[in-house]
Amino acid sequence: MTQMKTSSLLIVAAIAAGVLTPVGVRAAAPPPGMTEPDKKPAPQPPPSQDEYRVSAGDKLRIEVYKDPQLSQSVQVRPDGKVTLPLIGDIEATGRTPIELRDAIRDAFKEYITNPTVTVIVVEAVAATAYVMGEVNHPGAINLQAPVTVIQALALAGGLKDFADAKNIRILRKGRLGTQLINFNYKEASQSLRAPMYLQPGDTVVVPD
Repeated sequence: MTQMKTSSLLIVAAIAAGVLTPVGVRAAAPPPGMTEPDKKPAPQPPPSQDEYRVSAGDKLRIEVYKDPQLSQSVQVRPDGKVTLPLIGDIEATGRTPIELRDAIRDAFKEYITNPTVTVIVVEAVAATAYVMGEVNHPGAINLQAPVTVIQALALAGGLKDFADAKNIRILRKGRLGTQLINFNYKEASQSLRAPMYLQPGDTVVVPD
């Protein structure tokens, strides 16, 4: 009897000290979006390398099943378009091969019943972005691997003394025109949020 009382007292003391959790009671989980103490948010992965997007200068092979006359080997022009029989010009840059395939297939539907289209990137140009303005070494940045805006600025030699780090602009060309993206270097360098990655053809402008 004395041993049972002693064991009970030890269990109660362990629970009070936080060593044991009472049976049927679970430790409270952190609210959604919160992390446990002393744990940093898990970093988000960079853009998938599988999601290749067509750039100006790329050489493509466009196959239309059972129609050799419509199948073409083309090169993406500087304006981002390719020209195909029947449908004429179609925007290629900024699209993945699958997205371009779907766009071509939909365009051919006006002339062919249930067309089957395949888009193959035969030769891809080196993906680049550009950094200009108040940096020490303006010029092209190779995007063979994913590169963040902060990394691109470092590769360009860093910001000059009088650079306006809070009002950096990223010019990004798309099918609907040029998009202007604001970038605050100081906030980004101190933030735990996912970094911003450059896309082929982006231009980073650092004002003074």
